Amino acid sequence: MENHNNKNTRKNKTSKEQATYSVAKELGGIEILDANYHHQNFSRHSHEGYTVGIIEHGAQKFYRTGGNHIAPQDSIILVNADEVHNGHSATEGGWSYQAMYPLPQQFEAISKELNSNLSGTGRGAPYFPSPVVYDPELANQFRLVFDTLKKSDNRLLRETLLYSVLTRLMCKHSKRSVTPHEPSKAQRQLKLVKEFIDDFPSADVSLQELANLASFSPFHLVRAFQKAYGFPPHAYQIQTRLRLAKKLIRQGYKVSDAAQEAGFHDQSHFHRHFKKAMGITPGQFAGQVNA
Repeated sequence: MENHNNKNTRKNKTSKEQATYSVAKELGGIEILDANYHHQNFSRHSHEGYTVGIIEHGAQKFYRTGGNHIAPQDSIILVNADEVHNGHSATEGGWSYQAMYPLPQQFEAISKELNSNLSGTGRGAPYFPSPVVYDPELANQFRLVFDTLKKSDNRLLRETLLYSVLTRLMCKHSKRSVTPHEPSKAQRQLKLVKEFIDDFPSADVSLQELANLASFSPFHLVRAFQKAYGFPPHAYQIQTRLRLAKKLIRQGYKVSDAAQEAGFHDQSHFHRHFKKAMGITPGQFAGQVNA
């Protein structure tokens, strides 16, 4: 009887693992996630867009900005575009949350409409300095947006609520972009490598070839690239390949074709990396965003 109960307990815990992706058409299409996790352990990864997540139950522990943070119920998780992060449960009971992933250009479209002298806003995409903010009022406004996007086809209502909540988020919790200093020669060389990987994610390129592009030694490139972008070159290439595969799947490619096109020639390798970064399998993602 004890073994039978243990099996049921494990089965119940497994059943709590669920994630649903959808795409809101507003602002050119924003990915939406509604997830309930118990055992999911996200690897270090990055998104092309921002992560704005509302913790519904439990608590999440995650890495961002060089340190670990805990987001309890009713808090808001904020991860900037391209920022390296991970995530797992901070409690035995797991955690559930709703999240959206606006792209920098989508925030910029809103930012252009804002008065540039409003506190906390600027002309470009925002920067969110705090990984976790406790703002129950704003969290409830995000919940209203998520609920409306699920249930209502009223375009005026959907767009109004989404624009309003993202504008409020920027005004309350972002900081003005700081004008960057003129990049050094080494920074420009590293950027060449990053841009090559961004532009050609599926390319079969060697570390030596990338090092030649930057006029670095291979060893120096690995260390400098990781310091600048949070990943060594090979791991960053995996992130760019995942982004391309996601884009192709959303365009209607078969999962296997998207994986091949993005440079994943081993399907199990692609499946493992996708699940660790997205919290869902490629097949599940395809079935949900293309439903």
